[in-house]
Order: sequence, then C-alpha cells, then structure tokens
Amino acid sequence: MSETTDTVRRLKVVVADDQAAVREPLAAMLGLSEDIEVVTAAADGTQVLAAVAATPVDVVLMDLRMPGMDGIEATRRLSEEYPQVAVVVLTTFADDDSILAALSAGARGYLTKNAGRQDILRAIRAAAAGQAVLDREVQDRLLATVRVKPPATGQPQSLPLPLPLPQDLTQREREVLTLIGQGLPNRAIAGKLFISEATVKTHINNLFAKADIRDRADAVRRAIAAGLA
Repeated sequence: MSETTDTVRRLKVVVADDQAAVREPLAAMLGLSEDIEVVTAAADGTQVLAAVAATPVDVVLMDLRMPGMDGIEATRRLSEEYPQVAVVVLTTFADDDSILAALSAGARGYLTKNAGRQDILRAIRAAAAGQAVLDREVQDRLLATVRVKPPATGQPQSLPLPLPLPQDLTQREREVLTLIGQGLPNRAIAGKLFISEATVKTHINNLFAKADIRDRADAVRRAIAAGLA
C-alpha cells in the first residue's frame, strides 16, 4: 500500500535590503514559514536581477533605497524582463514620490517597515497569487494625492478633475485601469485578461485619452480614488 503525503508548495522569495542587519533577520523570519523559501538575500538591485536570472523566483521583497541599482530601477527591470515575478516593496519611505514611483515601476505591494510579520507574509502570498496589497498608510497617502490645499484657507479641496471617471469607459478599459492600479505591467495585464500586449496598449491609449490621464502614476491614483484598486 502506498502512502500519500501532502506537500506544501513553497513560494521562492528574494529579500533585498542594503542593510545586513535588516535583510538577514528578515530572511530568517520568513524562512520559518512552511510555505516560503528564501532563495537569497540581496544587497542591491543588481544582486536581485542576478538571483532571479539564476533560479525561479515568485516574489521579491524589495527595499527602495539601495546603492548601485535601487529598488525602483530593479522593480522596473523585473517587470520588463521577468513579469512573472511579483515585487512587494518593504521600505521606511511612505512619501508620495516613492509610492507612485514604485507602483508605476510595477510593484504589486507596498508596505512600510512598521508592518508586522503576518502583514509581510500576507502581502507575499497575495502578490504571488496576483493580488495587490497596500498598507493603510500607503492607501491614505495615495488617496490624499487627489486633494489639494488652496493657499487662502489651507483646507483640503477636491480637484475639479480628474474625478469621476467618464461614463463612456468600456468594461475592458475599466478592467485595464483596475490592473494598472494594482501595479501590474502591460505583459501581466495581457496575461490576466487573455489578450495580447498590443491590445493592452490600445486599451491604455483609449483609456488615457477618454479619462485625461497623464501617465501611469496618474492612472494608479485614479484607480485607487475610484475604488477600482
């Protein structure tokens, strides 16, 4: 009689942080989970790309500020060259520029280093499943970018545009905007929707024209503000 053993598929994770005092304990902590295998701990973006090129990787837990190739450029390169690899940013920086740059580069998740162990594990698992995870502080910052303070009163005032989204957006254009808001690059969007990358670009061009969206970072803001991401 043969015995059947259930095995848990372990997610292969790269931890990237330029500070050894951060990345080594973080890698050790993640390795305690039965469904995660840390394949390497990298000190910069160049090491991340080398690791991904050398072995299958599901998720990169990425710091932003690293010497040499930083986390933004590494995320952009991964999105272009290895779109199957999800990036979750874990950083001390929660300013608008950092958040939008990371999401525009293709990050699927964004956490600050205030995140606890369970938050990080949840984000890694969600990213590997194609979902986006933003911690509450990041969500609040993104929503705040659609509001301005007039100098006279100092009180928040809604921008006359870009909200709401135009009514003539097609269902497919809304789906594309939703996936952009989740940080997916064009190739990953094409895979999700079972269409070609050229078709994705056509939808994006139409979407940007109809909704007066300036660029991908603006699309992320619009998607979040409209409750699509």
